[in-house]
Amino acid sequence: MPSSSRVIALVFLAMATVTLLSLRQPDTPVSQVKQQLIRQADSLLLAVRLLQATKVDIAHSQLLQKRFRNVRLAYKRLEWATEYFDPLTARQVNGPPVPETELSGLVVQPDGLQVVEQYLFPGVALKNKQELKGLLERLAVNAAEFREYFLRADLQDWQILDALKLEVFRVETLGLNDFDDPLSKNCFAESAAALQSLQQVTGYYNDMPEFDPAIRNLQGPVNFDRFDRAAFMIRYANPLSRALQRLKTRLKLPDIRYNRLLNQDAATLFDANAFNRNAYTAEPGDSVTAEKVVLGKKLFFDPLLSGNGKRSCASCHKPELAFTDGLVKNLDITGKKRIARNTPTLINAALQPRQFYDMRAPSLEDQAREVVQNPDEMHGDVQISAGKLWEDENYRKLFSLAYPGQGRMAIDTFEVMNALGAFVRSLTALNSRFDAYMQGEQQAMKKSELAGFSLFMGKARCGTCHYLPLFNGSLPPRYMQMEAEVIGVPQKRNAKQIDADPGLYGIQPEDFNKYAFKTTTVRNAARTVPYMHNGVFQTLEEVIDFYDKGGGTGAGIKVPNQTLDAAPLHLNKKEKTELIDFIRSLDSR
Repeated sequence: MPSSSRVIALVFLAMATVTLLSLRQPDTPVSQVKQQLIRQADSLLLAVRLLQATKVDIAHSQLLQKRFRNVRLAYKRLEWATEYFDPLTARQVNGPPVPETELSGLVVQPDGLQVVEQYLFPGVALKNKQELKGLLERLAVNAAEFREYFLRADLQDWQILDALKLEVFRVETLGLNDFDDPLSKNCFAESAAALQSLQQVTGYYNDMPEFDPAIRNLQGPVNFDRFDRAAFMIRYANPLSRALQRLKTRLKLPDIRYNRLLNQDAATLFDANAFNRNAYTAEPGDSVTAEKVVLGKKLFFDPLLSGNGKRSCASCHKPELAFTDGLVKNLDITGKKRIARNTPTLINAALQPRQFYDMRAPSLEDQAREVVQNPDEMHGDVQISAGKLWEDENYRKLFSLAYPGQGRMAIDTFEVMNALGAFVRSLTALNSRFDAYMQGEQQAMKKSELAGFSLFMGKARCGTCHYLPLFNGSLPPRYMQMEAEVIGVPQKRNAKQIDADPGLYGIQPEDFNKYAFKTTTVRNAARTVPYMHNGVFQTLEEVIDFYDKGGGTGAGIKVPNQTLDAAPLHLNKKEKTELIDFIRSLDSR
């Protein structure tokens, strides 16, 4: 452990660094931003070193917790830049406290602040001093890496403005619910620190008065359970992100674009066209066109794609049931047994980077191919189907319109899958009463529904997995990672045995993946009964009761790797009703 004299030396070194930097005369906003980031990286390193220098024992527990919170605050001032420019190091510093498997199969072990938090809260873990020491040393290394990165980085004005706006979105989606500080519980102060840092950066370009009221609202006094999150977003966050978008336009910065889910010109998270339904296509040519949607819709309802010519996609994804089937599990194509899992909705399926409950398909095209060729579901052959489609004059015309080309002599199998994918992408609908309310239509939601939203994002902790505003497990604001959770779904309602389906473990066989399933959307949940991958719950009330008890573990099921907090939520009857009222407000119109 560093001595006190060493810590003092570090303090003087950091102060000297800040002084030397302040003597430099920056001539552009970018150079000023870089100097601010270097100073903040130094402050983060200093905060980590002070925490390292604190004796780990009961007598110093309050000081340890205070200095840990200071480390987190120092990181939050940097977060807008680290998450945008150096996301890999940012994940090591503030990533999830559980192991995860990348889509490539790489296992990422937990590290950083969220793991350190578990050693210090609610009490100091005296038996794990060496582990804590290693964690803090890696934090210090990463803080130093941030400094070196921003010292070398070639930042652009358009990137800085983009990153600032994304941080406002990060505050809205993850910064008001103790998402990354569930034990130290300091989310409002951390979000205020993040916005103060953004305010300083924007000051290099133009003063923005929209920051001050937003920061004051977060600085309190704030009650976690009673904080009006909808009001914060409408009164403060939306005006702030709009102002940042206007600033970017006023500065006439280069309009450099790349394919991502959250459109770069989205002024708020709730803009009608904020999200890009083509984000997860493999290439631009795979994007939706009106001709593809017409073709894809016809294919969707045509049993020709199935092996026996009797089952279409619409046999299980019925439009009148929000593109589900209302069954616990549908029958297989022979009608003699049940398929493995409940039928999920296709509405907004385009707004997630992975498909299926076990996330095995990276695109809607891959999903369509797997379903068509699955021996239990459609038992078809895409190659044979493409041949039959070519023999149909009407289909030949539709494919030629959707995929024009010279000398067409056949239908490519990918064209069949891409057309189906285009139809599913056309089912993107972020037009609920909740969306209307967040866009300014004040009469769109009732008082009980707004109370339910605050519960969803606060006390009930739904929003820490079902992320606003898509309310699925696609992690905002970059939306490149899809979350899977182990919640301990029972085999039958009220059973003390977990459902045998291994979930993600069947695709990525790591012990921590056993019984993990994709976090599906809560949008249209009132119309997509029954619930969970096995259809075990028949009502929203049953689902809320399950979570209120603490998932499977709280219900008495042995789930050693459960990622859902097993502590009961203590929701009363009125709160449960309000929560369900809010969920109903998410139905598409």
